[in-house]
Amino acid sequence: MTTATRDISTNDSFVARRYNRFMPEPTPDVLTRAKQIRLLLMDIDGTLSAGVCLISLPNDGGIAEMKVFDPQDGLALKLAHTMGIRTGFITGRKSPAVAQRARECDVDYVYLGQAKKSEAYEECLQKAGVTDEETAYLGDDLPDMPLSRRAGLAIAVANAAPELKAISHYVTDRSGGAGAAREVVELILKAQGRWETAIPLALA
Repeated sequence: MTTATRDISTNDSFVARRYNRFMPEPTPDVLTRAKQIRLLLMDIDGTLSAGVCLISLPNDGGIAEMKVFDPQDGLALKLAHTMGIRTGFITGRKSPAVAQRARECDVDYVYLGQAKKSEAYEECLQKAGVTDEETAYLGDDLPDMPLSRRAGLAIAVANAAPELKAISHYVTDRSGGAGAAREVVELILKAQGRWETAIPLALA
């Protein structure tokens, strides 16, 4: 696992200084990996949401599922789209709430109800025309490990399973559903030297 460190090479020191002081300082290896990213994929429960699933049973006998999403994550996903970084959701649950959030955030690829995520991952890479090395994956738990092992930049949220953290290149300072995706988008755009260009595009 690659963790935060102060051992930054001279070539990368300027980039590292531009990171939010609340974000872990990326290592030279993480910066190199982030510079190549063209596709950002992620899990949902425990990653883009806090992992709390509220289920209600309406009088008509149906099931209504509610999820809570962080607005900073949403803005970051829209900004990634604007900056030409394709995004995708791969989750084991079928959720209309996730489908709606994907539409709101201009997410390119949405795969719901995926018991095995590898096939969806392969399809996303094929559609985006990218390689593993150009793909980042953000996850929080054991089912995310196969994709994390493949991705050029594997990222675990702060409250992820220890086993996932151990094989990830970067661990966010923020927990799942609390700005972790925003942190990852900033990491990638800053490593690519494009964050300052992106900021005006996010202004209301």
